[in-house]
Amino acid sequence: MPILIDFHALKDILGPPMYELEVSERLSQPGVAIGLAWTPLGGKIMFVEASRMDGEGQLTLTGQLGDVMKESAHLAISWLRSNAKKYHLTNAFGSFDLLDNTDIHLHFPAGAVTKDGPSAGVTIVTCLASLFSGRLVRSDVAMTGEITLRGLVLPVGGIKDKVLAAHRAGLKQIIIPQRNEKDLEEIPSNIRQDLSFVTASCLDEVLNAAFDGGFTVKTRPGLIDSKL
Repeated sequence: MPILIDFHALKDILGPPMYELEVSERLSQPGVAIGLAWTPLGGKIMFVEASRMDGEGQLTLTGQLGDVMKESAHLAISWLRSNAKKYHLTNAFGSFDLLDNTDIHLHFPAGAVTKDGPSAGVTIVTCLASLFSGRLVRSDVAMTGEITLRGLVLPVGGIKDKVLAAHRAGLKQIIIPQRNEKDLEEIPSNIRQDLSFVTASCLDEVLNAAFDGGFTVKTRPGLIDSKL
């Protein structure tokens, strides 16, 4: 007799789900973005969360972060502060100085796991841009890349494992550094076909890909010259 395996039989055989996908739920409010991390056991997705409150301009980092990741967080907030007028990002008091009377808390969940490395830079920038703009990051996007103070996106390692982790999580678009494009050849073709890749050389390109409708620059109307 043929053996029929339906949903109920599958649950009895495999047991309860080991992992619960919570991507859409976690990105239902501004100040959350998805990064990609490499571990000795393979790639994994990593949420970055940010909140702001009245304060004295302090930046708090939690989640067992190493020194390199802490530096990435400070780079991210410095780049956003220097480009706040360009993107019309303000704090709760309407000031372009994002830390004016404002404290920022960045949290990397799974606090029992030590996290380090430069590849979270683009994710931290996107998370903070979401927080100060009030816009949601796309829930189907994950990203990885190191940043510089001038807003360049530098290559990172572990691209294959990171892409596989994003695919397992059901994500559809992945932002990687432009100089990592060659690493996509290592990914199986059936997985590449399921995903859309954005190769970014600067943070402007990262933000445009991470938000629905892009992340446009706010320009002020120019002055009209008149001749008398």
